[in-house]
Amino acid sequence: ADGLSVELVVTRPDVRRGRGSDVSASPVKIAAQKLGIPVSHDVSDVLNVVKEKTNLVGVVVAFGELISAEVLSQMPMVNVHFSLLPRWRGAAPVERAILAGDNTTGVCIMRVVEKLDEGEVYARQEVSIDDDDDVESLKSKLNAVAIKLLLQKIKNGFGNGVSQTGEPSYAKKIKPVDLQIDWSKSAEQIARQVRVGGAFTFMNGRRVKILSARVVGAILGDSKPGQICEVAKTTCCVATSKGALSLVEVQPEGKSAMLIEEWLNGARLNTQSIFGV
Repeated sequence: ADGLSVELVVTRPDVRRGRGSDVSASPVKIAAQKLGIPVSHDVSDVLNVVKEKTNLVGVVVAFGELISAEVLSQMPMVNVHFSLLPRWRGAAPVERAILAGDNTTGVCIMRVVEKLDEGEVYARQEVSIDDDDDVESLKSKLNAVAIKLLLQKIKNGFGNGVSQTGEPSYAKKIKPVDLQIDWSKSAEQIARQVRVGGAFTFMNGRRVKILSARVVGAILGDSKPGQICEVAKTTCCVATSKGALSLVEVQPEGKSAMLIEEWLNGARLNTQSIFGV
């Protein structure tokens, strides 16, 4: 943006990939280096910038660490958070909003304080969650809103923040237990797990990732949760406690992602087959 410059980017350290000696930099570091922006892995290096520059503001986005009082006392910092605070404070607000079936989420620009996501809010904007939104598409919408809000505030001033009100909730980091499909849940609930990404189940003792699925009004008959209630050349519907889930794209253990019709060609599934075992 006109009149703005980035003096330093702080991001996570490089990580080692696999068994070799190769290390991988974060996408943030790679982008900063391409733009010729200095990069650090230590947030306290901000203090060196403060000694040399004025009219600074720190912008925090999905940093994943609390920032010390020493740093906060030397530089005002704002956090771009992808929820309507105080709902979904913490590490995985987008994923938790989808899992919970929220119809809306949003972006908050807030003051960084020592406690987790508890600072005053300078700006907020609501964003709808569509039925087909996954994490990637929702983050894309939130990113567009966040950039606009942040630049407006930097240009026009942050003013006085508004204290958060209401009952807070916490967006804990997503773990495998959050993504293992329990077919005794409703088709809607399971579809939300799929939209978060990484949802998995088992068939004949082998893991199967469900990459894409949709809720359908299939005839369940006497099918139990997890049992295939309808199968054809290009269709595989699985019963749940409420409704059925039509599988669109899967990734069987040890194989690449494939459309359901490709999997059905060799999987030999029928209406007696049961997922989850």
